[in-house]
Amino acid sequence: MADSLSHSDPTLYRTPAEAVAAPPEKLAYVVGFDRTARRPDALMTVDTDPGSPSYGRVVNTARLPNLGDELHHFGWNACSSALAHACHSDPQRRFLILPGLRSSRLHVFDTRPDPARPRLVKVIEADELAAKAGYSRPHTLHCGPGGVFLSCLGGAYGAEGPGGVALLDHETFDVLRPWETDRGPQHLAYDVWWHLGHDIAVTSEWGTPSMIENGLDAELLLRRGYGHALHFWELGTGRHLQRVDLGDEHQMVLELRPAHDPEATWGFAGVVVSVADLSASVWLWHRDGQAFAVRKVITIPAEPAAPEDLPPALKPFGAVPPLVTDINLSVDDRWLYVSAWGTGELLQFDVSDPFHPRRTASVRLGGIVGREPHPSAPDVPLTGGPQMLELSRDGRRVYVTNSLYGAWDDQFYPGGIRPWMAKLDADTGHGGLAADPRFFPHGDDFQGLRVHQTRLQGGDASSDSYCFR
Repeated sequence: MADSLSHSDPTLYRTPAEAVAAPPEKLAYVVGFDRTARRPDALMTVDTDPGSPSYGRVVNTARLPNLGDELHHFGWNACSSALAHACHSDPQRRFLILPGLRSSRLHVFDTRPDPARPRLVKVIEADELAAKAGYSRPHTLHCGPGGVFLSCLGGAYGAEGPGGVALLDHETFDVLRPWETDRGPQHLAYDVWWHLGHDIAVTSEWGTPSMIENGLDAELLLRRGYGHALHFWELGTGRHLQRVDLGDEHQMVLELRPAHDPEATWGFAGVVVSVADLSASVWLWHRDGQAFAVRKVITIPAEPAAPEDLPPALKPFGAVPPLVTDINLSVDDRWLYVSAWGTGELLQFDVSDPFHPRRTASVRLGGIVGREPHPSAPDVPLTGGPQMLELSRDGRRVYVTNSLYGAWDDQFYPGGIRPWMAKLDADTGHGGLAADPRFFPHGDDFQGLRVHQTRLQGGDASSDSYCFR
């Protein structure tokens, strides 16, 4: 790949090593939603500068103009991949794009001139997404070659599918078209990522709108009806190349984390639950000759529990499933973090050899049964568990929030989800995790909104792809 235009944004990095060496983030952006849909959702800014008097506090709340959006995942308009693709006239990591998972609206926030106080500058209505791309229920977005890639769970106007990827203009945010040109057998959608150096994209599977919006469908789960495959594509053309089935016992293949090394052809995928034993797992995809293959490299077992301690959905099983709902890979491709939202555990693995991960540390916070408290509030049992996690570019700080998705929160934590966010300090030498007692915004700090994904000022481990080694 040839280098492209010079750029004015110092947070766009040519290589993973440059990103690791860059100054630490001073702000985190967190989306919150109102489960009752009686108040607008919001983009909140949290101070992450340990030397600041407002460290660990919410310093700004920017409300949306409508009700019922249910903010979920979000991301930047530009990232480091722009340095090798002439898709921006002047690439700048400046705008945050916030999809409403229930409303199918997109909200664009400008982080300039004051990064702590983003301003809403544009709203793209659901009709535009449906008319121009044929999709609804926007879920995850990544800045990539040719545009912003926006994965969507539903077809136009909430239809049952197929789900897929809409392409947005990097600078105007207009919906351009569907990315796929030949989708082959792909029908279910969730995440999308890529190996830039090899013109390969990868997508995963969750379910269509009716399969997720009212909570986990136990009958559908036991029929093995949720997604259980990975799809490989030609990135530049949107042409489907290969479907790899993990086996239908492995239900809900969600987060994708490819290696940051642009020449690598491997990555990790998290699986929520096995219907055989309620375990969760992490799988490695890798090149095997001209095709891709997968193997299970991490298994996290369910934990026995007394039925009287379990929510109704789990009482018949007498166990708590880990429910792996997010994973994150450090920018140097050495450390993998796995959130077990059901048991309330955040796990760290050394993946120097990605085929043989080695567990090095874990921390408990919340959990369906354990309700493990934060060290700063030892008498306060926590609801929810480590769910969405974000990792700093240097790999030394892990940020976690505790809400999964409104209807699913209610099933597994029927007493309610009281919002919290935690920061854990990571040992990047030999492994280790410890919760920072100074950083624990929770409860009324978030004005009652449940918090989901976090993005870090200047980029983070899961929002960037790099073009050079």
